[in-house]
Amino acid sequence: MSDVFFVGCGPGDPELITIKAKKLIQKADVVVYSGSLIPEPILKLCKKGKLYDAAKLVREEIFDLLYKNAKNNKLVVRLHDGDPSIYGAIKEQIDNLEKNGIKSVVVPGITAFLASAAALGTQLTLPGVTQTIIVTRAESRTKVPKREQISELAKHQATLIFYLSVHLLSKLVKEAIQGGYKKTTPVAVIYRASWDDQKIIKGTLSDIVKKVQDQKITRTAIVIISNVIAPES
Repeated sequence: MSDVFFVGCGPGDPELITIKAKKLIQKADVVVYSGSLIPEPILKLCKKGKLYDAAKLVREEIFDLLYKNAKNNKLVVRLHDGDPSIYGAIKEQIDNLEKNGIKSVVVPGITAFLASAAALGTQLTLPGVTQTIIVTRAESRTKVPKREQISELAKHQATLIFYLSVHLLSKLVKEAIQGGYKKTTPVAVIYRASWDDQKIIKGTLSDIVKKVQDQKITRTAIVIISNVIAPES
């Protein structure tokens, strides 16, 4: 039996992949990847005929593909965009493999919120502004505990970073203001951070919704609320 490697390939720019991730992808006998979120140049590192698009498979098929190939001593890579540990849904897969006697190894990658900070040319903590970063998502089909509601998190006045939430931006803004952020608080929305078609939209809690709607951005974006974007003098 072989281990299964859960590998992060970075936020989009293929040059941001780690050396370890690149080596594993090139050596892998089987690569199960996360659909269109993986850049084409990274997929080209794989051996021919060994690629499986997870977007076209149901959960049980993915489990079966990982398990059977690892059991047959194949080098198996489960390839994720960004970092597998950030909203990567890997625990269920790891638990399933462990239940069947297969070990897993997680290989970290650069995640989208770090690529977003780089795109903004800023740091996410700043003395005198905030020393805390909160990474979360707005509640939708995936429920969050009451203590993690946006209005509760906003009370910390930290750098607040949202994944998977740009389509809920109006709700997000409303709750952030309810929690104590001023309407003048800076906001940045980074669409497809580090990709060739990356877009950066800056505003405040009072105008960011319209700006994002005008750009017709409804997915694949990071939202950052923080005075580090344009700290008050």
